[in-house]
Amino acid sequence: MTGCAKKTVVKEEAATAEQKAAAEAKAAADKKGGALKDEAAKGVSEAEKPLADMAAREQAASGAATGDKIIGDINFDFDKYSLRPEARDILKGHVAWLAKNKDYKMVIEGHCDERGTTEYNLALGERRAAEAMKYLVGLGVDAKRMKTISYGKEMPLDPGHTEEAWAKNRRDHFVVTPKK
Repeated sequence: MTGCAKKTVVKEEAATAEQKAAAEAKAAADKKGGALKDEAAKGVSEAEKPLADMAAREQAASGAATGDKIIGDINFDFDKYSLRPEARDILKGHVAWLAKNKDYKMVIEGHCDERGTTEYNLALGERRAAEAMKYLVGLGVDAKRMKTISYGKEMPLDPGHTEEAWAKNRRDHFVVTPKK
């Protein structure tokens, strides 16, 4: 019986060491993220602040090792590809960011929830991505800097089977990368 108690103590010590390491890593990431957020927010308009905050969080989370940046998603209503008013506001922030960062290009990824056939959702995802691209071009972004792709229901953000999960999955996802 004493052998079992020692194993439990060892496991608890190992778990505690792992928890401490994880907490230290999180604190370092939070500190780095705060510095990036402060840096990103300098000289940023009110419309761009949510975008700058998100970009700083994404950079901190990814370590910005690849040079790719992820900017805010927009969401859609069920079985629709028309832009919501809040989506238009987010896209205006993307336009402002792209205007200041002319050395970046963008991929617009269209996504859907799990309902419907694969073919239907691929087509709907493409219409969603195309609609966002059309809006961005209308606001002055060069179409040559963007491309669209549809993942349909194949890459859900939330794998759940609830209305809340489905709402998260009906989205356009934006990835900007440096031009080569």
